[in-house]
Amino acid sequence: MHLDVQDLRNFYYRSTLGRAAQKSLRDRMIELWPEAKGQTVVGFGFAAPLLRPYLAEARRVVTLMPGPQGVMPWPAGMPNTSVLTEETLWPLETGHVDKLVLLHGLETSERPSDLLEECWRVLGPGGRALFIVPNRAGPWARRDGTPFGYGRPYSPGQLEAQLKRHQFMPERHVGALYQFPSQRRLWMKSAGLFERIGRHVPTMMAGGAFMVEATKLVWPPKGKTSRAPKRVSVLEGLTEPAIGRARGAPSA
Repeated sequence: MHLDVQDLRNFYYRSTLGRAAQKSLRDRMIELWPEAKGQTVVGFGFAAPLLRPYLAEARRVVTLMPGPQGVMPWPAGMPNTSVLTEETLWPLETGHVDKLVLLHGLETSERPSDLLEECWRVLGPGGRALFIVPNRAGPWARRDGTPFGYGRPYSPGQLEAQLKRHQFMPERHVGALYQFPSQRRLWMKSAGLFERIGRHVPTMMAGGAFMVEATKLVWPPKGKTSRAPKRVSVLEGLTEPAIGRARGAPSA
């Protein structure tokens, strides 16, 4: 199920833990995608907290928010980029997106396969998608006090397998949210240390979320599968016919 947009906004913009989570996720994304000059950048779910660095140079930034979640205007003090949309029917042209970010979109979707099909449709040639999901092995997925405690958490292998079934090629994956999901002063003071240490830990053993960067595969075309030709059995005796007497031939 989707979280309410007010709850997401309150977490990411009005809580100390949420602002720390926003920084952790955004810093990791910028490591993968340092710029988006002249590109079309789209976020789905509640990706708005991560997209601000691209507003200055990107050709266009669009934040799609699913109907069950609700929508809020974003960014504050600037022309609105937010659009309320159906989860699997986006108001975007086919093949025009250069960078696509999903945050709190895939794990809460009731139709993840259809959602991935829509991601594949809008992504352009050479475009890249970044799927951010709760880590099944991390502590954040086990606490419902944050948005990462809702929906279906993934392991890196589970997400990559699902992406491959929908003609995405996973390229890189990184972890994020290494700090403990608590607003207690002790944990918040040590958040920076945990984030620095966690970046050297394998993703599946790391923090509350991980990111998989994937590219769009266009061959074989959607809906077509390659099938090996079937072997046709040859009727016995036709390839090497037995030599015998012709019917009616006189006996010796």
